[in-house]
Amino acid sequence: MENKTAAVLFSGGKDSCLAILKAKQAGFNIKYLLTILPSSYYSWMWHKPSLKLLKMQSDALNIFLISQKSKTQKEKEIRDLEKLLEKVKGKAKYIITGGIASKYQETRITKIAKKLGFKIFNPLWNLRAEKIWEDCLKNNFEIILTKICCEGLGKEFLGKKVDKKLLNELIKQSKKYGFNLEFEGGEAETVVLDMPLFEKKIEVEGKIKSEGPYRHFFLIKGVKTKKKERER
Repeated sequence: MENKTAAVLFSGGKDSCLAILKAKQAGFNIKYLLTILPSSYYSWMWHKPSLKLLKMQSDALNIFLISQKSKTQKEKEIRDLEKLLEKVKGKAKYIITGGIASKYQETRITKIAKKLGFKIFNPLWNLRAEKIWEDCLKNNFEIILTKICCEGLGKEFLGKKVDKKLLNELIKQSKKYGFNLEFEGGEAETVVLDMPLFEKKIEVEGKIKSEGPYRHFFLIKGVKTKKKERER
């Protein structure tokens, strides 16, 4: 039987969480969440997540979290990724990513993973943005936007749970203003508060910080969990 032990590159957003769900459905044994913690929001490769929230998500998934700090300097971020992957070398066979279309990220992650002897599984690769969002909503993901950096999305979108109505508005605005709906180019960032594999639901409190007309952040100040109601 194939060794399908795996570690997931995890930001806590919709793509990495959906990748975990699809990997589980494909029979992978996910043992680790691997997170890069960039020093600022200006990373070439990574989201800047809330460590407090990541720990809550790790607990909700019952998967061990391993993190690596990184300075936001182009290409030097790759060395930090290598340091992170080295921490699970010999403990996992696969690295799973939530990559969709970014060749910049895909080529660099694949190069480092293969160098260290890992196989790669990219379950979202080349999927349409609409398909990814539809899969999330179909599987009852609770998602909020925590960062917006593009024309067409105002700060009023921050902190709101993405339902079908809000998704239709995102699709409408992306067609009008031309931003990528999957947000892989840094147009926005998301956080998942609930999904089928979470044993607990997460609730957050925060405030909005703006840096000009097209750059807004939902700064998470409080995080707590509550038990999920069992389906009857």
